[in-house]
Amino acid sequence: MERIWLKQYPAGVPADIDPTQYSSLVELLEESFKKFSDRKAFICMDKSISYRELDELSTALAAYLQSKGLTKGARVALMMPNVLQYPVATAAVLRAGFALVNVNPLYTPREREHQLKYSGSEAIVLPENCDPTVQASLR
Repeated sequence: MERIWLKQYPAGVPADIDPTQYSSLVELLEESFKKFSDRKAFICMDKSISYRELDELSTALAAYLQSKGLTKGARVALMMPNVLQYPVATAAVLRAGFALVNVNPLYTPREREHQLKYSGSEAIVLPENCDPTVQASLR
C-alpha cells in the first residue's frame, strides 16, 4: 500500500518508529516531560499547560488515586470534555498503574451506566460541574 500521507510529514519526522524503543507508554510520557519541560503541551481556549506542569499535576493526581486504595491494573473511568484537565488525568491514571476507561460525557445515563458496569471501573474522574445523573449511574 502506498503511504500517501508521508508526503505531508514535515522534514525530520520519521516515516516509521521503533515500537521497542520504550517499555511502556508511561516511559515515553516521562521522557517527554523532561525533554520538553518548558514547551506547551496542550492549548485549550487560550489557556495552555507546559510539559512540566503536566508532569507535576499528573504526579499529584496519580498519588491521590493510589491513596484511595486502588490496586495496580484497576480500571479508572475518565468522563471529561476536551479540557486541559483531561491530559492531566490521562497521564495520572497511566502513571499510577491503572487502566484508563474513557466515558463520553454526552452519553445518556443508560449508556453511561452500561459502560461503567461492564468496564469494571472502580473509580471515575470528572469535572465538578458534570451531569447530575452520574450519581445514578454509579449505583
